[in-house]
Amino acid sequence: MSRWLPQPVLTFVIAGLWLVVVSSFTLNSLVMAGLVGIAIPLLVRGFWTDRPHLRRPLRALGLLGRVLVDILIANLQVARRVLGPLSRLRPAFVTIPLDVSSPYVATILGSIVSLTPGTVSVEIEMEARTMLVHALDAPDPQALVATVKTRYEAPLKEIFGC
Repeated sequence: MSRWLPQPVLTFVIAGLWLVVVSSFTLNSLVMAGLVGIAIPLLVRGFWTDRPHLRRPLRALGLLGRVLVDILIANLQVARRVLGPLSRLRPAFVTIPLDVSSPYVATILGSIVSLTPGTVSVEIEMEARTMLVHALDAPDPQALVATVKTRYEAPLKEIFGC
């Protein structure tokens, strides 16, 4: 099974995304979704050498819910700030020290930060164990560090056991 489905969860996610994109649930689209869902993980499995294993999948669902809510709230906050006086914005580059040792988990953390409007992960430096983040409005950079570490990094450490 692992030879043909090296990433079963990813296979089903890709197949599901394919069906959403094509907006069709015919036999042809189901077969194509299955083929694409199987082919992509097979083609890229050589790139995932040190991928950590999911230790707490239910915790991952909780983190997903938290990220989705945070994205919604951040959209509203960014809209309010951008539509208000731009002179009130305090953009900043903030260096966040990382506790995670896995580049894979650090990349997930960087993706979460970048998906949240108003922040973008600029660079992840695994040797120095830091992530450089640009924030649209960061009046208190240490508060941003604390938020990223408690809301996202700590759950990722728990989910992946690293």
